Amino acid sequence: MKNILVIGGGAMGSAFTIPCLENNNKVVITEPYSKRFIKDLSSKNKFHSALKIKLPKKLKFRRFSQDLFQEKFDLIVIALSLSGIDFIGRELKKFKIKTPILVLTKGLKYEKKNKKILTISEQLKKNYYGMNISILKGPCLAKELARKNQTSVIVANTNINIAKKIGKMISTKYYLTEFSQDIIGVEVCSAIKNIYSMIIGAGQSLNASSNLFQKSVIEMCYLTKYFKGKEETTLGLSGVGDLYVSAAGGRNSKMGSYLGKGYTFKIAKKRFMPNDTVEGEQLAREIAPFVLKKINKKKIPLMNNLLKTIINNKKLKIKV
Repeated sequence: MKNILVIGGGAMGSAFTIPCLENNNKVVITEPYSKRFIKDLSSKNKFHSALKIKLPKKLKFRRFSQDLFQEKFDLIVIALSLSGIDFIGRELKKFKIKTPILVLTKGLKYEKKNKKILTISEQLKKNYYGMNISILKGPCLAKELARKNQTSVIVANTNINIAKKIGKMISTKYYLTEFSQDIIGVEVCSAIKNIYSMIIGAGQSLNASSNLFQKSVIEMCYLTKYFKGKEETTLGLSGVGDLYVSAAGGRNSKMGSYLGKGYTFKIAKKRFMPNDTVEGEQLAREIAPFVLKKINKKKIPLMNNLLKTIINNKKLKIKV
């Protein structure tokens, strides 16, 4: 039995606690920001408003405070949004945390000062290099995991033994783990698939979307290698696997369908998805200053086209 701290009470962080608890661990969850999720998790029945289920009674909720970092945990899981990564990095640095870290957050960060793209693990280590970081990515919808539908994910660490140790800690019959040493490749794939799922969603027929899927995979392979990841990672769970799930029916794909019908992003967002977070759009705005200037547009025409469409609020024009 291990002690696990999950930082982030949103849909994914909360769903992740379920296999952890079923694997006979003690799990504490905390939420630094959202009043909605703090209310959900601190309630008597622990009904999660995003997952639409009651979380296990064994799950312990604690108010976020620095006192948490003075307690002994075997694993600290970060399930915050991208905007919370710098914050939690600084908090971990204050206490010189040596506990293994597992990051569920997906995304990339453009560092304007040095004009480079950082992965989440690189961003965390920028704040505090002493952390032992593993990442977990893959085709995992939080609602399906919460309902114990079979799910496969990949845990990556440069030390494969650490990744396997974490996998043993969190795996169940329905939550299956694979392992990789390619942290950069896994992180890049899991982020850019949000942009490519928008592109695939723009296809107005299965024939068109399948063609866009194939071309998206080619571009993802190129970008993964560009950022020093391995091409084979693109063909795994964090690449093609995650892309399939997102393109099949996620928010990014939904937005892509409106772009494919001729709406600009701003009009589509306001008219059809006013309350939805579109991760692909957020990532597009984040990395566009780098991608549009530094990467050969002939190698990534789909990515280049979508970034310009969003940044300039123009109609999407994709030749299939």
